[in-house]
Amino acid sequence: MKQSRIAVGACSLLLASACAFAGPATAEVASRAVAGGYVALGDSYSSGVGAGDYLASGKECKRSSRAYPALWAEAHAPRSFTFAACNGAGAEDVLTDQLGHLSPRTGLVTLTAGGSDTGFAGVLATCALGGQSRCDGAVSRSRTTMDTALTDRLDRLYTAIRDRAPAARVVVLGYPHLYHLAGACRLGLPDGERGAVNDAVDHLNAVIAARAAAHGFTFADVTVAFAGHEICSATPWMHSIEVFALTESYHPTAPGQSLGYLPVLTRVSGWR
Repeated sequence: MKQSRIAVGACSLLLASACAFAGPATAEVASRAVAGGYVALGDSYSSGVGAGDYLASGKECKRSSRAYPALWAEAHAPRSFTFAACNGAGAEDVLTDQLGHLSPRTGLVTLTAGGSDTGFAGVLATCALGGQSRCDGAVSRSRTTMDTALTDRLDRLYTAIRDRAPAARVVVLGYPHLYHLAGACRLGLPDGERGAVNDAVDHLNAVIAARAAAHGFTFADVTVAFAGHEICSATPWMHSIEVFALTESYHPTAPGQSLGYLPVLTRVSGWR
């Protein structure tokens, strides 16, 4: 997600839970990736914003060596690995800027996309400053965007991915809840607003999962993997507001990538 879009919390946000894996976990996925190559697309949750150890190439994308795509490729040594995910990328950005890396030989594609498209930075700001009523209104407007504009964008993106990589297994990963309710935080949003934000993440994940299934892709839910490790938990794998590094706010930490996202992708790919 372009840094301007996500800065305070946002982009990556929302998504989370409503669905389980939409496809079978078999070794076939990983064997295809090893034989034909692995391409990692998507936004800041896939590029690894918040995980540190950013790669020198494509600095504006903030691709981390600790992000789940890099960790999966390191563990399984596909024939080729292209790390195209970029900070700030919405669904349209993935469509226009990242799909050139796909080909009929691509074996595995992974991505997170949709969080930057729903105005979540504004939702978080409204919830933080405006009270429960205004927070609920902002969440409602964001859900409408998910059901309309985002649905159309995801359909165009997923169609283009299948056209360019007809033999690939495509895994669309969701987003974790941002907040642990009744947790350790004494400042910031009250639990009512935190719950509303998590509900919006659930709705976003449900929209993404439905569109992924419609295109024959596998949806991988990460909310269970992150359960007990959200903001305000005893051992968070998510950044809260980072005053001196705003872009990293509301993104997974390095443990969130390695202990949250990576095991989910490993399970779907059929490799241990």
